[in-house]
Amino acid sequence: MSGMRRAIHLFCLLLSVTGVALLAPALADSVPFWGAKTSVSIDTPINQLKKGEFLWMAKAVSTGPMVMVVSITEQRAYVYRNGILIGAATVSTGRPGHPTPTGVFTVLQKQKEHRSTLYHAAPMPYMERLTWGGVALHAGGLPGYPESHGCIHLPSGFARRLFDISPGGMTVVISTEASAPERVAHPGYLAPVKFVGGQPVERLPFAPNENERWQPELSPSGPVSIVLSQGSQKIVVYRNGIEIGRPRLIVTGDAPLANHALMLTDGPSSVPDPFVPDPTKFRWLRIGVSGHKGEEGTQVDPAEVARIRLSADFAARINGILKPGATLFVTNEPLHPQTTGPMVQVMDADPPTDSQPAHSRGDL
Repeated sequence: MSGMRRAIHLFCLLLSVTGVALLAPALADSVPFWGAKTSVSIDTPINQLKKGEFLWMAKAVSTGPMVMVVSITEQRAYVYRNGILIGAATVSTGRPGHPTPTGVFTVLQKQKEHRSTLYHAAPMPYMERLTWGGVALHAGGLPGYPESHGCIHLPSGFARRLFDISPGGMTVVISTEASAPERVAHPGYLAPVKFVGGQPVERLPFAPNENERWQPELSPSGPVSIVLSQGSQKIVVYRNGIEIGRPRLIVTGDAPLANHALMLTDGPSSVPDPFVPDPTKFRWLRIGVSGHKGEEGTQVDPAEVARIRLSADFAARINGILKPGATLFVTNEPLHPQTTGPMVQVMDADPPTDSQPAHSRGDL
Protein backbone atom coordinates (compact mmCIF):
# COMPACT_ATOMS: atom_id res chain seq x y z
CA MET A 1 0.00 0.00 0.00
CA SER A 2 2.83 2.34 0.86
CA GLY A 3 4.37 1.63 -2.54
CA MET A 4 1.08 2.60 -4.21
CA ARG A 5 0.99 5.88 -2.22
CA ARG A 6 4.55 6.69 -3.22
CA ALA A 7 3.70 6.07 -6.87
CA ILE A 8 0.64 8.32 -6.66
CA HIS A 9 2.70 11.01 -4.91
CA LEU A 10 5.40 10.88 -7.60
CA PHE A 11 2.76 10.98 -10.34
CA CYS A 12 1.13 14.10 -8.82
CA LEU A 13 4.52 15.76 -8.41
CA LEU A 14 5.33 15.04 -12.04
CA LEU A 15 2.02 16.55 -13.14
CA SER A 16 2.63 19.72 -11.11
CA VAL A 17 6.14 20.20 -12.51
CA THR A 18 4.97 19.52 -16.05
CA GLY A 19 2.08 21.94 -15.57
CA VAL A 20 4.41 24.74 -14.50
CA ALA A 21 6.73 24.01 -17.42
CA LEU A 22 3.83 24.12 -19.84
CA LEU A 23 2.34 27.24 -18.23
CA ALA A 24 5.54 29.30 -18.45
CA PRO A 25 5.77 29.38 -22.25
CA ALA A 26 2.02 29.83 -22.44
CA LEU A 27 2.29 32.97 -20.32
CA ALA A 28 5.23 34.20 -22.37
CA ASP A 29 3.39 33.56 -25.62
CA SER A 30 0.34 35.45 -24.31
CA VAL A 31 2.19 38.79 -24.06
CA PRO A 32 1.02 41.01 -26.95
CA PHE A 33 3.30 43.29 -28.95
CA TRP A 34 2.00 46.83 -28.96
CA GLY A 35 2.80 49.50 -31.52
CA ALA A 36 5.41 49.74 -34.26
CA LYS A 37 8.33 47.32 -34.31
CA THR A 38 10.89 49.80 -35.61
CA SER A 39 11.63 53.49 -35.23
CA VAL A 40 10.42 56.05 -37.73
CA SER A 41 13.13 57.89 -39.65
CA ILE A 42 14.90 60.71 -37.80
CA ASP A 43 13.53 62.95 -40.58
CA THR A 44 10.04 62.54 -39.07
CA PRO A 45 8.98 65.63 -37.07
CA ILE A 46 8.27 64.48 -33.53
CA ASN A 47 4.89 66.22 -33.44
CA GLN A 48 3.76 64.06 -36.37
CA LEU A 49 4.12 60.68 -34.67
CA LYS A 50 0.98 58.61 -35.13
CA LYS A 51 -0.44 56.26 -32.51
CA GLY A 52 1.88 53.36 -31.80
CA GLU A 53 4.86 55.02 -33.52
CA PHE A 54 8.14 56.00 -31.94
CA LEU A 55 11.44 57.68 -32.77
CA TRP A 56 14.67 56.21 -31.42
CA MET A 57 18.19 57.55 -32.00
CA ALA A 58 20.11 56.62 -28.86
CA LYS A 59 23.30 56.25 -30.91
CA ALA A 60 23.17 59.98 -31.59
CA VAL A 61 24.05 60.69 -27.94
CA SER A 62 25.67 57.65 -26.40
CA THR A 63 26.69 58.99 -22.99
CA GLY A 64 25.51 61.45 -20.37
CA PRO A 65 22.72 61.71 -17.79
CA MET A 66 19.17 60.80 -18.79
CA VAL A 67 15.77 62.32 -18.07
CA MET A 68 12.29 61.53 -19.38
CA VAL A 69 9.28 63.80 -19.87
CA VAL A 70 5.74 62.48 -20.35
CA SER A 71 3.21 64.95 -21.73
CA ILE A 72 -0.31 63.87 -20.83
CA THR A 73 -1.62 66.71 -22.99
CA GLU A 74 0.16 65.41 -26.10
CA GLN A 75 0.00 61.71 -25.16
CA ARG A 76 3.71 61.50 -25.93
CA ALA A 77 6.89 60.65 -24.03
CA TYR A 78 10.32 62.18 -24.63
CA VAL A 79 13.69 60.76 -23.56
CA TYR A 80 16.80 62.94 -23.32
CA ARG A 81 20.45 62.05 -22.82
CA ASN A 82 23.09 64.67 -22.14
CA GLY A 83 20.41 67.32 -22.71
CA ILE A 84 19.41 66.22 -26.23
CA LEU A 85 16.44 64.18 -27.46
CA ILE A 86 17.22 60.53 -28.18
CA GLY A 87 13.69 59.11 -28.26
CA ALA A 88 10.02 60.04 -28.49
CA ALA A 89 6.90 57.90 -28.52
CA THR A 90 3.15 58.01 -28.49
CA VAL A 91 1.72 56.80 -25.18
CA SER A 92 -1.52 56.12 -23.40
CA THR A 93 -1.96 57.50 -19.89
CA GLY A 94 -4.69 57.15 -17.27
CA ARG A 95 -8.33 57.06 -18.33
CA PRO A 96 -11.05 59.08 -16.53
CA GLY A 97 -11.35 57.78 -12.99
CA HIS A 98 -7.77 56.46 -13.05
CA PRO A 99 -5.67 59.55 -13.79
CA THR A 100 -1.92 59.40 -14.19
CA PRO A 101 -0.41 61.63 -11.48
CA THR A 102 1.65 64.63 -12.54
CA GLY A 103 4.91 65.70 -10.93
CA VAL A 104 8.52 64.58 -10.64
CA PHE A 105 9.25 60.88 -10.12
CA THR A 106 12.24 58.56 -10.19
CA VAL A 107 12.50 54.98 -11.44
CA LEU A 108 12.24 52.92 -8.25
CA GLN A 109 12.35 49.42 -9.71
CA LYS A 110 12.81 47.72 -13.08
CA GLN A 111 11.45 44.34 -14.11
CA LYS A 112 11.65 43.01 -17.66
CA GLU A 113 8.81 40.51 -17.27
CA HIS A 114 6.08 41.69 -14.95
CA ARG A 115 2.38 40.98 -14.51
CA SER A 116 -0.20 43.04 -12.72
CA THR A 117 -1.13 42.00 -9.20
CA LEU A 118 -4.28 44.13 -9.43
CA TYR A 119 -5.75 43.49 -12.86
CA HIS A 120 -6.00 39.77 -13.71
CA ALA A 121 -2.24 39.24 -14.16
CA ALA A 122 -2.24 41.52 -17.19
CA PRO A 123 1.20 41.58 -18.87
CA MET A 124 3.33 44.66 -18.18
CA PRO A 125 6.63 44.00 -19.98
CA TYR A 126 9.65 46.27 -19.46
CA MET A 127 8.12 47.69 -16.31
CA GLU A 128 9.81 50.70 -14.70
CA ARG A 129 8.06 51.55 -11.44
CA LEU A 130 7.48 55.21 -10.58
CA THR A 131 5.39 54.86 -7.40
CA TRP A 132 4.78 52.11 -4.87
CA GLY A 133 1.08 52.84 -5.29
CA GLY A 134 0.86 51.28 -8.74
CA VAL A 135 2.13 53.71 -11.41
CA ALA A 136 4.80 52.61 -13.87
CA LEU A 137 6.14 52.91 -17.37
CA HIS A 138 5.60 49.72 -19.39
CA ALA A 139 4.63 48.38 -22.78
CA GLY A 140 0.87 48.42 -23.18
CA GLY A 141 -2.19 49.22 -25.27
CA LEU A 142 -2.00 52.32 -27.48
CA PRO A 143 -5.46 53.18 -28.81
CA GLY A 144 -4.61 56.86 -29.33
CA TYR A 145 -6.21 58.25 -26.15
CA PRO A 146 -5.82 57.85 -22.37
CA GLU A 147 -7.09 54.36 -21.45
CA SER A 148 -4.76 52.89 -18.79
CA HIS A 149 -5.45 52.50 -15.08
CA GLY A 150 -2.85 55.17 -14.31
CA CYS A 151 0.33 53.73 -15.83
CA ILE A 152 2.07 55.12 -18.91
CA HIS A 153 1.69 52.66 -21.78
CA LEU A 154 4.55 52.68 -24.29
CA PRO A 155 5.09 50.96 -27.65
CA SER A 156 6.76 47.59 -27.01
CA GLY A 157 9.77 48.38 -29.20
CA PHE A 158 10.29 51.71 -27.48
CA ALA A 159 9.78 50.25 -23.99
CA ARG A 160 12.43 47.58 -24.65
CA ARG A 161 14.98 50.08 -25.89
CA LEU A 162 14.31 52.42 -22.98
CA PHE A 163 14.53 49.56 -20.47
CA ASP A 164 17.92 48.56 -21.85
CA ILE A 165 19.57 51.96 -21.29
CA SER A 166 17.62 53.74 -18.53
CA PRO A 167 19.38 53.78 -15.16
CA GLY A 168 17.66 53.08 -11.87
CA GLY A 169 16.77 56.40 -10.29
CA MET A 170 16.24 58.14 -13.64
CA THR A 171 14.10 61.28 -13.28
CA VAL A 172 10.70 61.13 -14.98
CA VAL A 173 8.57 64.29 -15.19
CA ILE A 174 4.86 63.84 -15.96
CA SER A 175 3.16 67.04 -17.06
CA THR A 176 0.05 68.66 -18.47
CA GLU A 177 -0.57 72.18 -19.73
CA ALA A 178 -2.29 72.92 -16.43
CA SER A 179 0.56 71.64 -14.26
CA ALA A 180 3.74 72.73 -16.05
CA PRO A 181 5.25 75.46 -18.24
CA GLU A 182 4.55 75.21 -21.96
CA ARG A 183 8.01 73.86 -22.79
CA VAL A 184 7.53 71.00 -20.34
CA ALA A 185 4.01 70.19 -21.54
CA HIS A 186 5.18 70.51 -25.16
CA PRO A 187 8.83 69.38 -25.22
CA GLY A 188 11.19 69.58 -28.19
CA TYR A 189 14.73 68.55 -29.03
CA LEU A 190 16.26 70.03 -25.86
CA ALA A 191 15.59 68.67 -22.38
CA PRO A 192 13.07 71.08 -20.79
CA VAL A 193 13.87 69.91 -17.25
CA LYS A 194 16.99 69.28 -15.16
CA PHE A 195 18.12 65.67 -15.03
CA VAL A 196 18.46 65.92 -11.25
CA GLY A 197 15.31 67.11 -9.50
CA GLY A 198 13.27 67.54 -12.68
CA GLN A 199 12.80 71.29 -12.27
CA PRO A 200 12.11 73.30 -15.46
CA VAL A 201 15.20 74.67 -17.18
CA GLU A 202 15.11 78.45 -17.34
CA ARG A 203 16.23 79.63 -20.77
CA LEU A 204 16.36 83.38 -21.22
CA PRO A 205 15.90 84.47 -24.83
CA PHE A 206 18.66 86.40 -26.51
CA ALA A 207 18.52 90.16 -26.14
CA PRO A 208 18.23 92.04 -29.46
CA ASN A 209 21.97 92.77 -29.51
CA GLU A 210 23.04 89.40 -28.06
CA ASN A 211 24.48 86.83 -30.46
CA GLU A 212 25.98 84.21 -28.20
CA ARG A 213 26.40 82.86 -24.68
CA TRP A 214 29.35 80.85 -23.39
CA GLN A 215 29.36 79.59 -19.78
CA PRO A 216 31.62 76.51 -19.56
CA GLU A 217 31.93 77.01 -15.81
CA LEU A 218 28.35 75.76 -15.39
CA SER A 219 29.60 72.24 -16.14
CA PRO A 220 33.41 72.01 -16.08
CA SER A 221 33.68 68.39 -17.24
CA GLY A 222 31.80 65.51 -18.78
CA PRO A 223 30.62 64.29 -22.20
CA VAL A 224 29.89 66.97 -24.81
CA SER A 225 26.84 66.89 -27.09
CA ILE A 226 25.77 69.55 -29.57
CA VAL A 227 22.55 70.15 -31.48
CA LEU A 228 22.41 72.35 -34.57
CA SER A 229 18.96 73.55 -35.59
CA GLN A 230 18.38 75.16 -38.96
CA GLY A 231 14.78 75.88 -37.98
CA SER A 232 15.84 77.87 -34.91
CA GLN A 233 19.10 79.19 -36.42
CA LYS A 234 20.97 78.18 -33.28
CA ILE A 235 23.56 75.78 -31.94
CA VAL A 236 23.26 74.55 -28.36
CA VAL A 237 26.21 72.96 -26.53
CA TYR A 238 25.77 70.59 -23.57
CA ARG A 239 28.34 69.17 -21.21
CA ASN A 240 27.27 66.46 -18.77
CA GLY A 241 23.62 67.28 -19.42
CA ILE A 242 23.94 71.02 -18.71
CA GLU A 243 23.81 73.75 -21.33
CA ILE A 244 27.08 75.69 -21.44
CA GLY A 245 26.71 77.71 -24.63
CA ARG A 246 24.61 78.77 -27.57
CA PRO A 247 25.30 81.09 -30.51
CA ARG A 248 23.15 82.37 -33.29
CA LEU A 249 24.08 80.99 -36.68
CA ILE A 250 23.09 81.40 -40.29
CA VAL A 251 22.45 78.56 -42.72
CA THR A 252 22.66 79.90 -46.24
CA GLY A 253 20.34 78.77 -49.00
CA ASP A 254 16.71 77.74 -48.90
CA ALA A 255 17.13 73.96 -49.00
CA PRO A 256 16.73 72.20 -45.64
CA LEU A 257 19.83 70.65 -44.13
CA ALA A 258 19.70 66.87 -44.07
CA ASN A 259 19.13 65.47 -40.59
CA HIS A 260 22.25 63.69 -39.35
CA ALA A 261 23.79 62.31 -36.18
CA LEU A 262 27.58 62.49 -36.02
CA MET A 263 30.41 61.57 -33.66
CA LEU A 264 33.89 63.08 -33.41
CA THR A 265 36.51 60.41 -34.00
CA ASP A 266 40.27 60.11 -34.35
CA GLY A 267 41.64 60.30 -37.88
CA PRO A 268 42.28 63.06 -40.41
CA SER A 269 39.33 64.72 -42.11
CA SER A 270 39.18 64.42 -45.88
CA VAL A 271 36.86 67.43 -46.21
CA PRO A 272 37.40 71.09 -45.25
CA ASP A 273 35.82 71.40 -41.81
CA PRO A 274 36.32 74.38 -39.49
CA PHE A 275 34.27 72.66 -36.80
CA VAL A 276 36.90 70.19 -35.58
CA PRO A 277 39.79 70.98 -33.20
CA ASP A 278 42.40 69.86 -35.75
CA PRO A 279 41.31 68.46 -39.15
CA THR A 280 44.63 66.64 -39.47
CA LYS A 281 43.76 64.57 -36.38
CA PHE A 282 39.95 64.52 -36.00
CA ARG A 283 36.83 64.16 -38.12
CA TRP A 284 33.06 63.99 -37.76
CA LEU A 285 31.63 60.65 -38.90
CA ARG A 286 27.94 59.94 -39.41
CA ILE A 287 26.22 57.51 -37.06
CA GLY A 288 23.80 54.96 -38.48
CA VAL A 289 20.38 56.00 -37.18
CA SER A 290 16.87 55.19 -38.37
CA GLY A 291 16.34 56.41 -41.93
CA HIS A 292 20.08 56.88 -42.47
CA LYS A 293 21.57 53.46 -41.71
CA GLY A 294 23.53 53.38 -44.96
CA GLU A 295 25.46 56.54 -44.03
CA GLU A 296 27.22 55.05 -41.02
CA GLY A 297 30.95 55.77 -41.04
CA THR A 298 30.82 58.39 -43.81
CA GLN A 299 32.08 61.94 -43.44
CA VAL A 300 30.09 65.14 -43.56
CA ASP A 301 29.08 66.69 -46.88
CA PRO A 302 31.47 69.62 -47.52
CA ALA A 303 28.74 71.49 -49.39
CA GLU A 304 26.51 71.41 -46.30
CA VAL A 305 29.38 72.42 -44.00
CA ALA A 306 30.02 75.43 -46.24
CA ARG A 307 26.42 76.61 -45.73
CA ILE A 308 26.85 76.97 -41.96
CA ARG A 309 27.92 80.43 -40.86
CA LEU A 310 29.20 80.65 -37.28
CA SER A 311 31.51 83.21 -35.71
CA ALA A 312 35.15 82.10 -35.75
CA ASP A 313 35.46 82.98 -32.05
CA PHE A 314 32.61 80.72 -31.02
CA ALA A 315 33.78 77.91 -33.28
CA ALA A 316 37.16 78.14 -31.53
CA ARG A 317 35.47 77.94 -28.11
CA ILE A 318 33.61 74.78 -29.11
CA ASN A 319 36.70 73.23 -30.64
CA GLY A 320 38.55 73.91 -27.40
CA ILE A 321 36.34 71.44 -25.47
CA LEU A 322 35.80 68.76 -28.12
CA LYS A 323 37.27 65.31 -27.69
CA PRO A 324 36.68 62.04 -29.55
CA GLY A 325 33.27 60.72 -28.53
CA ALA A 326 31.56 64.13 -28.66
CA THR A 327 28.29 63.99 -30.60
CA LEU A 328 26.47 66.37 -32.94
CA PHE A 329 22.84 66.19 -34.03
CA VAL A 330 21.83 68.29 -37.05
CA THR A 331 18.15 68.95 -37.69
CA ASN A 332 16.22 71.23 -39.99
CA GLU A 333 13.40 71.33 -37.41
CA PRO A 334 13.04 74.07 -34.76
CA LEU A 335 14.37 73.21 -31.31
CA HIS A 336 10.95 73.79 -29.74
CA PRO A 337 7.49 73.14 -31.18
CA GLN A 338 5.70 76.23 -32.40
CA THR A 339 2.50 76.41 -30.39
CA THR A 340 -0.09 79.14 -30.12
CA GLY A 341 -2.32 77.12 -27.84
CA PRO A 342 -2.91 73.43 -27.13
CA MET A 343 -1.06 71.21 -29.59
CA VAL A 344 -3.31 69.43 -32.05
CA GLN A 345 -3.02 65.70 -31.48
CA VAL A 346 -2.61 63.49 -34.54
CA MET A 347 -4.11 60.50 -32.73
CA ASP A 348 -7.72 59.45 -32.12
CA ALA A 349 -9.41 62.25 -30.22
CA ASP A 350 -12.21 60.33 -28.54
CA PRO A 351 -12.17 57.29 -26.24
CA PRO A 352 -14.51 54.39 -27.01
CA THR A 353 -18.02 54.29 -25.65
CA ASP A 354 -18.89 51.90 -22.82
CA SER A 355 -20.14 49.41 -25.40
CA GLN A 356 -16.74 49.25 -27.10
CA PRO A 357 -14.01 46.96 -25.76
CA ALA A 358 -11.02 48.37 -23.91
CA HIS A 359 -7.59 47.43 -25.22
CA SER A 360 -5.22 45.39 -23.09
CA ARG A 361 -5.29 47.46 -19.94
CA GLY A 362 -2.79 46.42 -17.35
CA ASP A 363 -1.47 48.18 -14.32
CA LEU A 364 0.42 47.28 -11.20
